Amino acid sequence: MTTSQVKSATRAIEILEYFKKTREPRAMSDIAAALGYPQSSTTVLLKTLISLGYLNFDRGERLYFPTPKVTALGDWVPRALFGTSRVLEAMRDVHAATGETVSIVTKNDVYLQYVQIIQSVHALRFHVDEGALRPLTQSAAGWLLLSTMPDNKLDNIIRRANIATEKAADRVKIPEMLKRLKQIRSKGYAATENVPFLGGATICVLLPIRIQNQPVALGLGGASERIRQNHDRYLTILQRAAREMRPSDPFDEPIDIEF
Repeated sequence: MTTSQVKSATRAIEILEYFKKTREPRAMSDIAAALGYPQSSTTVLLKTLISLGYLNFDRGERLYFPTPKVTALGDWVPRALFGTSRVLEAMRDVHAATGETVSIVTKNDVYLQYVQIIQSVHALRFHVDEGALRPLTQSAAGWLLLSTMPDNKLDNIIRRANIATEKAADRVKIPEMLKRLKQIRSKGYAATENVPFLGGATICVLLPIRIQNQPVALGLGGASERIRQNHDRYLTILQRAAREMRPSDPFDEPIDIEF
C-alpha cells in the first residue's frame, strides 16, 4: 500500500472512532475541524464510507452518522437503535409466524439500507447481508420509502437513484415510478415479484418510527410462489406488527429514534 492509501485508511477509522465518542450526527465541517483534516479529503472519505454502507447521510440537514454496519466497532449502536423500541420484537413475531426473511430497512440518501435482518428458515430463500445498500428504485421496500416523500422532491431523487443503478436496463422511468408510488400510498403497503431477485417476492409496510429522521419499513421476502400463496396472511401479519408498535395515544407522534 502507498503512504496515501495508509493515510486514507487511518483517517476512515478515525472518523468512525470520532462518532463513537460524540454519538451525535455531525456536519462535514465539524468532522474536518475536530480531526484536523482538509475539507476536500474529508468529503471524499465521507462519500466512500457512505458508499460502503458505514455512514448515513441526511441530505436535508447535511449531517452524517454511522449505520448499524459499524456495530463490529462497538455495541453501543444497536443499543441506541433498538433499546427503547419494539422493533426487534416485531421482527421476531413476523419471522415466527412466516419463517421468511424479515428485514428492517431505512432510507440512506438515494439508497435503502438493510438495518436488521432475520434470515429465512425455508430451504428456498434469498440471502441479503445486514448493512447492504440498494438504490431506492430497485425494491418494493425502496418504493415504500419513496412514497413517504413529497411529490416535489421525487423527480430529483429518482434521477439520482437511476444514476446509482449500475445496469441501464434496471433504471426506471420517472412517470411510471410516480404512478407506482401513488398506488402504494393508496394501498398503504408495497409488494412485488422478481425485484430485486428473479423468482423472489417481497411484501412490506411502514413502521410508526423514524431512524435518524428517516422512514422505516418492515418487510418479508422469499420465493415468489410461496409469497403469492400466503400474500393475504403475510400482509395481515405485517400490518398487525406495525399496528402494535403505534403509540397508545392517537395524538402521539411517531417514535423518532435518535442516537
